[in-house]
Amino acid sequence: MDSGRHRRGLSSGLILMLAITSGLGVANLYYNQPLLADIGRAFSASPSEVGYVSMFTQVGYALGMLLFVPLGDIREKRKLISLLLICVALSLVGFAESRSLGWMYFASFAIGFTTVVPQIIVPLAAQLAQPEERGRVIGTVMSGLLFGILLARTVSGIVSDLFGSRSMYWIAAVCMLLLSLLMYRQLPATKSQVSSSYGALLRSMLQLARKYATLREASLIGACMFGSFSVFWTSLTFFLEGPPYHYTSSIAGLFGLVGVAGAAGAPVVGRLADKMPPYRIIGVLILLTLLSFVLFGLTGFSIAFLIAGVVILDLGIQGTQVSNQARIYAHEPAARSRINTVFMVSTFAGGSIGSTLGSFAWHTWGWTGVCLAGGGLVFAAFAVWSLHRLTGRKPQCA
Repeated sequence: MDSGRHRRGLSSGLILMLAITSGLGVANLYYNQPLLADIGRAFSASPSEVGYVSMFTQVGYALGMLLFVPLGDIREKRKLISLLLICVALSLVGFAESRSLGWMYFASFAIGFTTVVPQIIVPLAAQLAQPEERGRVIGTVMSGLLFGILLARTVSGIVSDLFGSRSMYWIAAVCMLLLSLLMYRQLPATKSQVSSSYGALLRSMLQLARKYATLREASLIGACMFGSFSVFWTSLTFFLEGPPYHYTSSIAGLFGLVGVAGAAGAPVVGRLADKMPPYRIIGVLILLTLLSFVLFGLTGFSIAFLIAGVVILDLGIQGTQVSNQARIYAHEPAARSRINTVFMVSTFAGGSIGSTLGSFAWHTWGWTGVCLAGGGLVFAAFAVWSLHRLTGRKPQCA
């Protein structure tokens, strides 16, 4: 068998395509972040009002995952992915044509609600990968996803300065339509893994959360960690456009490139998760993320330390997520889409809270408040991790 091809049909080329699609898909959620200051000026809105654009996107994403991602266990994934890509293209057009802040809220929610393809792709990759390489495969796909999150800001900032903020959403809509066609033609057909009604499928997610302590722990940690991530990135544009930096949207967006260095470490973390207990890696990464907020708070007005903090933050967040996914996917192969739904809904619910908290903290207490809010959420994640260890439970799938 060709060394570039994995058993059950998962080739290196297909892994790369899944990673790219995940990145381009999830980028839709983050095009707005470097544009928030510009949107506020366009609609004469305060930072807290503009922060709702990011919040509604994250809320829509969490709800979309809850309602759509479980279908991956009972529906053919190729058709489901292609259809959802068409739906998000229409939502992006709606945002591009928004003429009021209220309509922009609605369009932001619709974008989040339909941009759930990456969370169908991740369990699909886990399904097709061999157990001994699952962490590495998940790490590669998740790297593509985080690249999309980070580079979305860079691309959005540059395109906004050159052609206007609305043009970014037209470009993204065309990309989604092209991806819909590509994925339908290239993805292997998959059979449903369980026979169940949609209602029973949704109810079973609560049963899975009750059944697996590791899933509950991972979900709480994911919510806190991604909440801290959103606190930082939602507030960064406002911070960078003020003293001492006075950067434009395009320059602020370039900080996404800095975060790519941290995202590049995800496959390495995935390989480690294949060889050693993931829960140990998670503890170290949480502390590393806490260090990033210490750097932001103490030295954020130094560009060198700010850049270092961004690299550490993104490595910590991404590494924690990959390690958590590697261990929760080991529970029930036939329920991976639902397990991923529980985990990711919790994660992005935390993200939506973080977006709102970041805007509020900046508006009320400035950069110090942002750092305290983000660091506080990371500390809460460490408390969850420590409590799970102190209870004396044997770590499941660790």
